[in-house]
Amino acid sequence: MTKSAKLTIGEKVIDLPIHSPTLGPDVLDIRKLYAEADVFTYDPGFTSTAACESTITYIDGDKGELLYRGYPIEQLAERSHYLEVCYLLLYGELPNAAQAADFEYRITRHTMLHEQIHYFFRGFRRDSHPMATMVGVVGAMSAFYHDSLDINDPWQREVAAIRMIAKLPTIAAMAYKYSIGQPFNYPQNHLDYAGNFLHMCFAVPAESYTVNPVLAKAMDRIMMLHADHEQNASTSTVRLAGSSGANPFACIAAGIACLWGPAHGGANQACLEMLREIGTVDRIPEYIRRAKDKDDPFRLMGFGHRVYKNFDPRAKVMKESADDVLGLLGIENNPTLQVAKELERIALEDEYFVSKKLYPNVDFYSGIILDAMGFPTSMFTPIFAISRTVGWISQWKEMIGDPTQKIGRPRQLYKGEKTRDYVDLRHR
Repeated sequence: MTKSAKLTIGEKVIDLPIHSPTLGPDVLDIRKLYAEADVFTYDPGFTSTAACESTITYIDGDKGELLYRGYPIEQLAERSHYLEVCYLLLYGELPNAAQAADFEYRITRHTMLHEQIHYFFRGFRRDSHPMATMVGVVGAMSAFYHDSLDINDPWQREVAAIRMIAKLPTIAAMAYKYSIGQPFNYPQNHLDYAGNFLHMCFAVPAESYTVNPVLAKAMDRIMMLHADHEQNASTSTVRLAGSSGANPFACIAAGIACLWGPAHGGANQACLEMLREIGTVDRIPEYIRRAKDKDDPFRLMGFGHRVYKNFDPRAKVMKESADDVLGLLGIENNPTLQVAKELERIALEDEYFVSKKLYPNVDFYSGIILDAMGFPTSMFTPIFAISRTVGWISQWKEMIGDPTQKIGRPRQLYKGEKTRDYVDLRHR
């Protein structure tokens, strides 16, 4: 029996279907509300609105649960690796041995960029932010890969997906190298995905560079934990851009631009900058007092989450990686790390933080790891973009294949002037 709800507006009663998901709360279908009742809904930020039907990622914020295609993120982080998770997100199931080998082969053999794209980098100022460079270069890929622009051709969609997953690390590494004045490194096919990215970022022609497996594993986990996160701002941007029929490279460039926002992909950078501002452990009480003061604009970054109301399931995994990386590099006594550890302790014990459920989130730990690896804060968001590319593409492909998909066109609550007549300049 189909469930429904009755909405009474004046003397008119409207029946609205209710859909039951596999997991999560029921969804009220309001698609015919305007046609039948001549009203819109008002939901700034779309926090109570399901804009699409999806089978990719599920979040239960109250339980602190994140599932990729039904698999808990903790299990994937412990037993899987990034490219296997990419396959899972793209195709819906974990690959068998042959499928995994074929997928990794295709990704590895598409990591190089068209040689003429190198000239794009040299068109940017030397001090350009790597995210600005990435937005431009990814958007420009549509000028080079004409054979994967037809969104109505399943094979071209597949080719575009493989190309972007493979080439985003190369683009990000080149953006980084350009920003510090070092020569570009070409991809190395004998390295795994995360190790190849580290090599492209940190190797120099003057000496040999060996990728440390602990650092490669930590980078692989960072990528895995950020691979997808339901209908967040950048994913919604990709879907909205895609709903107009825009080519896949333009859609991903739009997602990167949205991710650049400090409230979204820039959160781990903001967290690390906050830790550095605090400076030393003895200054923490001052900043705790400021965080509790409603009249003080200071906010503790890296604590709490808009969706997770209990704890961020990614944070526990990220903390383990942080301990491994910092132990390997022997920088446990770093002042910034000491501040982070003390803030973590306070957040888990202080009644103010516990009552408001301000637990350390994934951004709190990822920034510390990336800083320890040697990445400047300007590279934190580009690494997030690399990680999230597979999620964006998976969501984009799902949207293209959805028969109910329409071009995105939100409504508004208009509060402007009513109709008025134009007044000639001499009478104003």
